[in-house]
Amino acid sequence: MQEYTGEQIEVLKGLEAVRKRPGMYIGSTSERGLHQLVYEIVDNAVDEALAGVATEIDVVIYADGSCSVNDNGRGIPVDMHPEEKMPAVEVAMTILHAGGKFGKGGYKVSGGLHGVGMSVVNALSSDMTTRVRRDGNLYEIKFQRGITTVPLKKIGRAEGTGTYQWFKPDADVFETLDFSWNTLEKRLRELAFLNRGLRITLRDERVEDGEPPKERTYEYEGGIVSFVEWLNENKEALTPVISTNGERDGNIVECALQWTDGYNEVVYSYANNISTMEGGMHLTGFRTAVATKVNEYARKRGMLKDADANLSTDDCMEGLTAIVSVKLLDPQFEGQTKTKLGNAKLRPIVNALVTERLDFFLEENPKIARAIVDKCMQAARAREAAKKARDLTRRKNALDGSGLPGKLVDCKSQDPVVCEIFLVEGDSAGGTAKGGRDPNTQAILPLRGKILNVEKSRLDKMLGNEEIRTMITAFGTGFGEEFNPDKLRYHKIIIMTDADVDGSHIRTLLLTFFYRQMKPLVERGYVYIAQPPLYGVKKGKKQWWAFTEEELKGIFDGDDPKEFTIQQFKGLGEMDAEQLADTTMDASTRRLKQVTLDEASEEAERMFTTLMGDKVEPRKLFIQEHARTVRNLDL
Repeated sequence: MQEYTGEQIEVLKGLEAVRKRPGMYIGSTSERGLHQLVYEIVDNAVDEALAGVATEIDVVIYADGSCSVNDNGRGIPVDMHPEEKMPAVEVAMTILHAGGKFGKGGYKVSGGLHGVGMSVVNALSSDMTTRVRRDGNLYEIKFQRGITTVPLKKIGRAEGTGTYQWFKPDADVFETLDFSWNTLEKRLRELAFLNRGLRITLRDERVEDGEPPKERTYEYEGGIVSFVEWLNENKEALTPVISTNGERDGNIVECALQWTDGYNEVVYSYANNISTMEGGMHLTGFRTAVATKVNEYARKRGMLKDADANLSTDDCMEGLTAIVSVKLLDPQFEGQTKTKLGNAKLRPIVNALVTERLDFFLEENPKIARAIVDKCMQAARAREAAKKARDLTRRKNALDGSGLPGKLVDCKSQDPVVCEIFLVEGDSAGGTAKGGRDPNTQAILPLRGKILNVEKSRLDKMLGNEEIRTMITAFGTGFGEEFNPDKLRYHKIIIMTDADVDGSHIRTLLLTFFYRQMKPLVERGYVYIAQPPLYGVKKGKKQWWAFTEEELKGIFDGDDPKEFTIQQFKGLGEMDAEQLADTTMDASTRRLKQVTLDEASEEAERMFTTLMGDKVEPRKLFIQEHARTVRNLDL
């Protein structure tokens, strides 16, 4: 056994700790961590906007893989730090937990990592340059991997104030250096919505020769009201956007809400611009206020009788789209992913503001108020009908003994971690899949035809659909109020459909069901899409599989295609069990796409509404805009 002495105790100095364990500071070194670098610098600029001293932020992605963020805030201080004996900007850039956000009056509220952000970005960048505009002068300081290489110096005159940060992520640290326009756009647009009047510009200079850079500006004078309008753009509204804002004990609260004729609750909450995906005290205060006021109004107007039970909070939230944004001095985050706000004092503050606003709105708009209550009462009736349908299904399962649907071909293992279930289009393909599976860990569930479009259906109607009931029973998670993702019997739910228009439609219907009714399964990474090949290619005894047209061309690689035998697969049923196993089911050879949900899920929200909602025109426009990008369209 090796002796354990003081020599084994390693002291990491400066920013060494960040480079040694980057995941501790930015979450990961994958694409998500790469984009976190941009967010950390942008968050500092947004903090200047929160302080009322910045109005513009410009983000640029360059062709060499670098990025810059420029703001018109106060500019990081450049005077000497009294304790560290170096310029304040150098302190902020090279020392962890150094910044103006620790109670000395630099910032009232802030997001980001509270003084960790800039120095972490610096540590994880091969090169970084900081320029500061202050007192009519332009200052510059340069770094490499967190170490100062060119000390702070005055390089010229400058108008106005602000900070420019240019950095190049370190290739030795990150698995990818490719910034995603879509990922950055979602976060920057969200920040522009949450900070009314702030103009954020995103520019991408990674273009082909002769093409202009891609550029977009996000600025919303309506703030979170504009956010709700954007989310509901393709929905039928029942009410105008109802908004309120106020300040209590230094806490700033903004809420905007609008009921639509849909069946889904879409509420996003934020604390200091950080998405609180797990909710928290501010969201609890909001939901309680909505339910209380709707019930009070319904009883006052005689729509609910004394003998009637109260409408549940879920009933009152059906079809509601809302944004709840709070800005506070000392946010306390809790929960598994630190995205749940724990500040208890926020609950009564949000509750009081929303209660007061709804009280006034409902009294002033009796026709709209009655429409809201009618919708909530319909939701309550549907919930009761769904409960009866669920109870009936439970009794039916108990009577048949196993509790599992008859057409499920189950696997032998009962360990959900290794178990997979294939949702297969049609009985024919289901039979082939049964022959090609590993019976120990792979279950097959054939689905007949297209399942219900749950975007247009309430809970009771969903539970009346046999295919949906079959899936719920097979998964073992329960449904609705009883849904428990921890009871899932298979940690891989694999959608396996034909590579044609019908197959795509079935896949989209299934994804809509998972997103709307079993979202935790998507969030935990349990949902996958099988990737069957488009072609099988043979030459003598050699066999290849091509999943795209490009791969097919690559197989020939200049050879005469006449020497090859090409088989095109238009459906899973055209493959035999061995082929399906080799290409699509065998874990050692198959390709699977994991379905993930970006943190900025409002984009997914809009997409499901566009593709699966009641309005035809947005769907038509989407198809016209994207039709040319569709590959392998079977006409």
